[in-house]
Amino acid sequence: MSTASVRMSRVSGESGGVAAGGPVMGRGPSGRQLVRERRHAWTVPLAPGSVRAARERTERSLVLFGVGGASSLGGAVLLVVSELVANAARHATASPEAEITLTMTDHLLVVAVGDLDPRPVTLADRSAGQGLCTVADLARAHGGDVGVEPSPDGRGKTVLVRFILPSGTP
Repeated sequence: MSTASVRMSRVSGESGGVAAGGPVMGRGPSGRQLVRERRHAWTVPLAPGSVRAARERTERSLVLFGVGGASSLGGAVLLVVSELVANAARHATASPEAEITLTMTDHLLVVAVGDLDPRPVTLADRSAGQGLCTVADLARAHGGDVGVEPSPDGRGKTVLVRFILPSGTP
């Protein structure tokens, strides 16, 4: 296995653990049923081959979520993951790896790519090149948006890209 291989770090849901990233169902404090959520999370080393490994794992996750990589949404998600992992490999020199999380609810698909580099990234930062602009354009084309959240401990950040799911997405 090469250093660019993908290691599964965790698969879980907000309202309890779930094997293999399956649906998460539960009840909130009011007794209302919570939205179904599927989540896949893994890490890739920020080394040569990491973009390809991240893209391949993302494609497998999308298939499990019922979103084909050949669809407009699937293609956008694959490109977003590729751009964000490439940016992390290029700019997050203090981070040995990136964590990628795909979370899908009934109406939303969220791509999160986090690293341990403490330097903040802003979407207006031109030093990041056109990659983040492309990511933002893809999110907007699917009714979504992009945000950056610092890690609670200040040791990194996560770029979150939200896509609104089209009607009929499983």
